[in-house]
Amino acid sequence: MQDIIDLSHTVEHGMITYKGLPAPIVCDYLTREASKSHYSDGTTFHIGKIEMVANTGTYVDAPFHRYAHGKDLSELPLESLADLEGIVFHAKSGVRAIGSELFAGAELRGKAVLVHTGWARHWRTDRYFEGHPFLTEAAARYLKEQGAALVGIDSLNIDDIADGRRPAHSILLGADIPICEHLCNLGQLPDAGFRFHAVPVKVKQFGTFPVRAYAIVQGSA
Repeated sequence: MQDIIDLSHTVEHGMITYKGLPAPIVCDYLTREASKSHYSDGTTFHIGKIEMVANTGTYVDAPFHRYAHGKDLSELPLESLADLEGIVFHAKSGVRAIGSELFAGAELRGKAVLVHTGWARHWRTDRYFEGHPFLTEAAARYLKEQGAALVGIDSLNIDDIADGRRPAHSILLGADIPICEHLCNLGQLPDAGFRFHAVPVKVKQFGTFPVRAYAIVQGSA
């Protein structure tokens, strides 16, 4: 027996993921009505069109997002994004700067390390953009040193957006460790015993793209 837990936000027309970035425009390219002239009577198709920035919804950052010569989305190996052994850490409520002590003593090598802050509850509200939890530079360095395969967080940004250095992005992406931001439903996962998947479209010269992130949790028969 297994459960599949959806860890992604829905992408919707007009939604704001990050203040200052435009909302996606979701519309028709070919309507069902217009398609009638192309097909047999009673047969219709819809072709949609979406215009959006790469940082929309729940997304993965590749090294190219931060570094001009880093791996882009098309160069990320699937094993860095799919079927990863996952582990969840629960940040203390009210703590913004999440330090390395949260991960101390855990075996992280080769795992998708997911940080549950509970911030996803503010999604699609103004609160989401103010005072979000983030990883400290020391935490990012620790995750790198411990060999994490991917790091995800259910928050606006893995970094403190007041820090223009963006140390968490710089350290993790500099070590070819993908980052998954704007996750949700992490509270539904067990602390361990699941496989994590977050695969974006294979786009050349792109460093970020939305994903349908999910976890497969093995249960008892």
